Amino acid sequence: MARGSRGARRLLQLQLLLCLTLGGTAAPRADDVCATCHEHATCQQRDGRKICMCNYGFVGNGRTQCIDKNECQFGAAVVCGNHTSCHNTLGGFYCVCLEGYRATNNNKTFIPNDGTFCTDVDECEVSGLCRPGGRCVNTHGSFECYCMDGYLPRGGPEPFHPSRDATVCTEIDCGPPPEVPGGYIVGNYSSRLGSQVRYSCKEGFFRVPEDTVSSCTPLGTWAPPGLYCQEITCGRPPEVQNAILLGNHSSRLGSVAHYVCQEGFESPGGKITSVCTEKGTWRESTLTCREIMTAINNVSVFNNTCLRWQISSGGINSKIIFMINIKGQRSDPVESVHEETVNLTTDSRTPEVCLTLYQGTSYTVNISTAPPRRSVPTVLAFQTAVKQTIRNISVFNETCLRWRSMKTAGTEEMYLFHIWGQRWYQKGYTQEMIFNTTTSSQSPEMCLDLHPGTNYNVSLRSLSSELPVIISLTTQITEPPVPEVESFTVQRGRLPHLTLRKAKERGGPISSYQVLVLPLDLQSIFSCDYEGAASFFSNASDTAGYVAAELLAKDVTDDTMEISIGDRLYYGKYYNAPLKTGNDYHIVLRITSEWNKVRRFSCAVLAQVKGSSLTLEQMVGVGLGSIALVMALAFLSFLAV
Repeated sequence: MARGSRGARRLLQLQLLLCLTLGGTAAPRADDVCATCHEHATCQQRDGRKICMCNYGFVGNGRTQCIDKNECQFGAAVVCGNHTSCHNTLGGFYCVCLEGYRATNNNKTFIPNDGTFCTDVDECEVSGLCRPGGRCVNTHGSFECYCMDGYLPRGGPEPFHPSRDATVCTEIDCGPPPEVPGGYIVGNYSSRLGSQVRYSCKEGFFRVPEDTVSSCTPLGTWAPPGLYCQEITCGRPPEVQNAILLGNHSSRLGSVAHYVCQEGFESPGGKITSVCTEKGTWRESTLTCREIMTAINNVSVFNNTCLRWQISSGGINSKIIFMINIKGQRSDPVESVHEETVNLTTDSRTPEVCLTLYQGTSYTVNISTAPPRRSVPTVLAFQTAVKQTIRNISVFNETCLRWRSMKTAGTEEMYLFHIWGQRWYQKGYTQEMIFNTTTSSQSPEMCLDLHPGTNYNVSLRSLSSELPVIISLTTQITEPPVPEVESFTVQRGRLPHLTLRKAKERGGPISSYQVLVLPLDLQSIFSCDYEGAASFFSNASDTAGYVAAELLAKDVTDDTMEISIGDRLYYGKYYNAPLKTGNDYHIVLRITSEWNKVRRFSCAVLAQVKGSSLTLEQMVGVGLGSIALVMALAFLSFLAV
């Protein structure tokens, strides 16, 4: 009994030791699991049995171990978001925004399970944050301070932070502007930012073309002025021809150099000077030293061939040699008077000289002094009286001349003819004839061999006369040359083609070329100068015919081309109408010359068309085939050879 009691006590002690070892509590019952859960664990029913689970924020087996889980171990940016710091707690954590940021829920701490995040704080909303003269610039999580325009940072860096930097913004003052040697400041100025100072050069200096303005810059300094003032010095005065520079002179601004003319020269306009100008150059005088010369004035003609003039010899009394150059020209260009020079030596103040001159001649006399004396040449133009023996010249029979001779009856007289003919419409054309005839008649007549359509100048002079008589006349035009064409007959269904070429202008200027379409029965009464044929669209009778084409001579070239009768085109103002079916026609080419209100014609029959008719296919072919030809024929005309 004693041993049994002792054994029971030892078992009880062992159990008590085990309980103390396992937790100091009494051992639970084997079926009470929830009683064994950790203090930071919760008993939960899972799949029909009870288990111990660590609470949120703890990790372990739920019975013997539940230790705190550190949510911040993955970093604040992962757990809390950008611009945050993460703080772990027993069984949990919380987030705090970094300095310069605030939580969107406006609390100091937050857990980002409701979408809360940290946003930047705009510190610049607080006025005066950057001190006077400073301006605030917000940055992520902070701000920076800069000095405003017109201010410079002093005592610290820029940008600066007012809590850690001692920078102060002071107003820009550039102080006194720089000096320019030889220059000065124009007007008042300010030393603040953007102020400008304008410079100019002092008297005696000239400005080199540069910038004359200096500005106060944002650096608090004046921009260097580009003005350069150079002292004005003109150097040696210029030379004046035939003059001597007097005395000493200065080369500074405003200095005056004086000159005096050399012997034998004078300055009629006054003293000669040159001034040193502000450009650093001498202003040359407009006056010069001119040689003292003899003046020849008031030249006049007396007794038809004598000259008289007045002189002033520049204060020198001595004999003067005059050179008198004579040039004479008659109206008749065939003969001209020779040129000669006459010398006259005299000390008279009103010299006179009589010359051997031809009658009826235009003279130019040049009077000057011979060396060593000089003078301004004086020129006189005059004409001597003429002796004329030809009177009342007239034209008859277009090419014949008749005149009245003043010679004594029965006395023979030789007459000289010089004839020039020109045509304005024919370049390079000239006709010149020179001949003479002798007659004792007091009413001579002469018929000239003149060409038609020409302007003539006829010079007629008698041998005893000094001047010719000039008469102009114009000969009438003749018919233009008849076209040398080969006539042909065109049968029904064919379209007549005309080959045209420019004609020669022999008897007068050709004005136009016409193609006439005439009824065949009009041939016997048709005259080339017949003008009854008009436009196809006129009100004239069809039996009178019509003009199918007219080409002006000025538009005609030397190349040949063809015109198809009835091609439905316009040539000039005339319509080239199709020939009527079943009618017989004559196709006539007419050339017209017109000048001085006179018209002349020549004609040639080009073709005879019998029973003319064109099928629709031919008419279409003609119209299409003529399109390219119209472009050239619209301004050209041609004549058949």
